[in-house]
Amino acid sequence: MKEEIEELWREVRDLSLGNSGRVERLDSRPSPVQFLRDFITPNKPCIISNAISHWPALSSWPHHSYLSQTLSAATVSLHLTPTGAADALAPLHSSLCFASAHVQRVPFPEALRLISSSNSKPPELVAYAQQQNDCFRSEYSSLAADCDPHLGWATEAIGSEPEAVNLWIGNRHSRTSFHKDHYENLYAVVTGEKHFLLLPPTDVHRLYIRDYPAATYKYSWDTGEFGLELEKPTRYVPWCSVDPYPSMETVDDEMAKFPLYFNGPRPFECTVKAGEVLYL
Repeated sequence: MKEEIEELWREVRDLSLGNSGRVERLDSRPSPVQFLRDFITPNKPCIISNAISHWPALSSWPHHSYLSQTLSAATVSLHLTPTGAADALAPLHSSLCFASAHVQRVPFPEALRLISSSNSKPPELVAYAQQQNDCFRSEYSSLAADCDPHLGWATEAIGSEPEAVNLWIGNRHSRTSFHKDHYENLYAVVTGEKHFLLLPPTDVHRLYIRDYPAATYKYSWDTGEFGLELEKPTRYVPWCSVDPYPSMETVDDEMAKFPLYFNGPRPFECTVKAGEVLYL
């Protein structure tokens, strides 16, 4: 079986993704036909430059004063964790659970202050505006004029406008654990940068997806401390068991537990910078 699995890894990379471990870059937005043929159909990621260079957001959003003024009346969902890793595995009672963030509704200027102030090292609280469920068109609608509602060439290639548009604001501690999405994604970076590790769907077995009990962080504004509570009734979440960046103390144990990941082909890595769009 091991030989068949390794052959699958090779074939997927030889036929569509390549073996360099790098994500292909385009200097300009593709035509709808090119995007469909070369990237959507083979399920191949790419980074596109100069596709959003006309957005006013690129020049206005890096300024906190602009965001705070434009969103002065907005209340947003702020996600709080002790480490910056929400929707990720965390230790609880000598085992692991799937931990979701403490979510607090706060005025946007206060949310931005907390995100900025939690950029220290080491953090005691990491604030991350990472709400899902079309949050840009609900919580951040005052910013709508600063960017296009959709990317026309991608909409034509995919065959529909976006079902959801989200805005995420974090800092250097903000992390997202390995997961799979069921949708076509276009990830545009407006300010800062975001680093990605990507695996093709045929490598899903390398993630060692297992069921973990769901839990939620509870943050006390009085004491400044986090608790982690299991959901009742118990609910299990299938999630990736692999930490791609184990510590020096745990690396040998992690490699022994998850050999298909650590001994297999390296993930595709890329860093998406301001003004670039990642398709995945």
